[in-house]
Amino acid sequence: MLKYVGKSEKRVDGVKKVTGYVRYTDDLKLSGMLYARIKKSPYPHAKILRIDTSKAEKLPGVKVVTTGKDVPIRVGLYLEDKTFLAINKVRFIGEPVAAVAAESEEIAEEAVSLIEVDYEELPAIFSPLEGIKPDAPIIHEDLGSYKHASIILPQGGTNISNHYKIRKGDVEKGFKEADFIFENEFYVPHIQHSAIENHCAIAQADPEGKISVWAGCQSPYAVRRTLAVAFDMPLNKIRVISLAIGGGFGAKAGTTLEGIVIPLAQQANYRPVKLSFSREDVFTNTFIRQGMYARIKTGVTKDGKIIAEENTFYWDGGAYTEYGVNIARAGGYASTGPYDIPNVKADSICVYTNHPVGGPYRGFGMSEIHFAIEQNLDIVAHKIGMDPAEFRRRNALKDGSSTVTGQVLENVGLIQCLDKVTEDIEWDKRVKKVSKIKYRGKGIACMYKAPSMPNNVGSSAIVKINEDGTVNLLVTAMDLGQGSDTVLTQIAAEVLTVPISRISIMTGDTDCTPYEWQTVASRTTYCCGNSVKRAAEDAKNQMLRLASLKFGISEEELELKDGQIISKIYPDKKVKIADLAMGLTMPDGSGIHGPIIGRGAFIPPDVKDTDKETGQGDKPVAYWTFGVQTAEVEVDIETGEMKVLKIAAAYDAGKAINPELVYAQIEGGIVQGLGSALFEEMKIEKGKVLNPSFVDYKIPTAGDVPEMKISIIENPEPTGPWGARGIAEPCMVPTAPAIANAVFDAIGCRINSLPITAEKVLKAIKSNNK
Repeated sequence: MLKYVGKSEKRVDGVKKVTGYVRYTDDLKLSGMLYARIKKSPYPHAKILRIDTSKAEKLPGVKVVTTGKDVPIRVGLYLEDKTFLAINKVRFIGEPVAAVAAESEEIAEEAVSLIEVDYEELPAIFSPLEGIKPDAPIIHEDLGSYKHASIILPQGGTNISNHYKIRKGDVEKGFKEADFIFENEFYVPHIQHSAIENHCAIAQADPEGKISVWAGCQSPYAVRRTLAVAFDMPLNKIRVISLAIGGGFGAKAGTTLEGIVIPLAQQANYRPVKLSFSREDVFTNTFIRQGMYARIKTGVTKDGKIIAEENTFYWDGGAYTEYGVNIARAGGYASTGPYDIPNVKADSICVYTNHPVGGPYRGFGMSEIHFAIEQNLDIVAHKIGMDPAEFRRRNALKDGSSTVTGQVLENVGLIQCLDKVTEDIEWDKRVKKVSKIKYRGKGIACMYKAPSMPNNVGSSAIVKINEDGTVNLLVTAMDLGQGSDTVLTQIAAEVLTVPISRISIMTGDTDCTPYEWQTVASRTTYCCGNSVKRAAEDAKNQMLRLASLKFGISEEELELKDGQIISKIYPDKKVKIADLAMGLTMPDGSGIHGPIIGRGAFIPPDVKDTDKETGQGDKPVAYWTFGVQTAEVEVDIETGEMKVLKIAAAYDAGKAINPELVYAQIEGGIVQGLGSALFEEMKIEKGKVLNPSFVDYKIPTAGDVPEMKISIIENPEPTGPWGARGIAEPCMVPTAPAIANAVFDAIGCRINSLPITAEKVLKAIKSNNK
């Protein structure tokens, strides 16, 4: 019987956040602080002929000016293709070419305006479809020599930074055997993460050359490693401290500002240097979600079985794709969605363009590909005269099914999710026309997602038992608002049988908290949760051994219960964990063992590379999360305006460690998915972002939120803590296609691109009526 796991415990960070006590990076005021600003490129693609910083250096109050020559080493998580300041040429509008540190923000701004840069403009690329052409201008001439992870396959001499292939079965044979073949195209635009906290970083060098960096980053250890490469420094000479993070969604997973402030700090005579981005800077100079074009060819039998599919995804990776290449990889190994299709050919291609840098965004490519996959399924279902829900049920992955990589699945809850949402939305009941101009429709979309990460990424945790029996839990998994601090504390509490209030969690300091690869990929509950469980079990086992010595009873006859170790046979023999926290004191006054410190480490088991040419492999990912959403919409056929009335969602969480937090994640995912479906699009014209603020870039408000019916399905993942799977990212994946399919159901018009605006809907209605 679980006491803390599976319960909706209150957030451990809740009071501090709602009272405003929590400090974010921009709140820090360090003695002697200098303020940084960057000089940006006005061109999408150009050679740098000359940089003259002399006037800026002479301005009173300016302390340091740096250019690309101060940071010449390329870095990147999966592909080392970028420098923090441009060298020799720029590749997107807004790319930093120089940086200034001064006594005030105003002086820094003025100094930046005094830096003179001469450029020679080059031909630019603004679409991946243009970038893949043989005669396209090459954006990265040295791509063939860039270092990259073994799972990434760049093509030197082209603009293709990664090409992930799936070749399963015999797709040509499958198409020949199909009764019907359908071909469709879709487009998903760039969008911004829109986290409430802007990016900010502070760096300070000490007299021994050690650099301390404060930043709101999702991945302190990954940032430290990247910085160590960039500045050719040993890891112990870089300390990354991540304070509270006001939302991330992937935007704060990599390194941006940190690599700009460090060279300034190294020349600032030990004074800290702070760089804060404005909202406009965030839109143009941090990760954005990549644009994507999809082409899908489907072969299906008369009885509704998909027997062949050929998918091509073209990712607009932007000017640098250190992270975007892995999104293309994820799109490849999930290329048909959660369906059992025997013959598949898929190509997921990341292409350099002269747009802002594409990177991780909640869903990590799954929202983009599922928008295409799930609309395509609806099109096929309608063409062959089959109910869209039944069509999905007939082709869905089940226990014993194989994915596009050939991985055979177990514990698949997709059908359970599908059955629940069709029940909750009353799928079989339709009221199409509610007035002369208002029409309603219902749509459905399934999804699956795996944590997209290298095979051997590690997590670790430390549990320290204090003298009074309270506990300190140390991890570097970052709570971005998703509630991971609470979930990890619940896991420790369950093993140690102590109240959550007696456990304090510390995160995000590479000098003090143990290694964590990154807080991305919906991996924290699974990966870090396993390491916390192991650390708590290690501490528990140490105390059991000491109690065994104390009582002369075997460890098997002892149990940890309510903060005490008790004999199962002689209940009067018991000892509080507080009395063992510093070790065991023997009758003669001697001591044994010393302080109880539990250590836990975890790497997902048996995850292996796939074949580079076919994408086939037994287990290329740690696990899969499945979910389904249905949507009901109302469309005004005179104005094209559309309102989402209700969404039903069901996800297989394996085991909900904290059900209330799972519900909150699903609700947030639906709203974020609603934004991408109806409002969000970065308007980029010839490389220039035209709507870099919330004045012109629309996100959902409270008035846009529909009624929600949410269900949690639990089919335990054998390798997860108590069966838990990651849930945060999958929650937004099917929202947009479910809404798009509901629009079609309402008005009979298909919108193949996002966002689904009133203008697009009205244009489609008028075109349909011709």
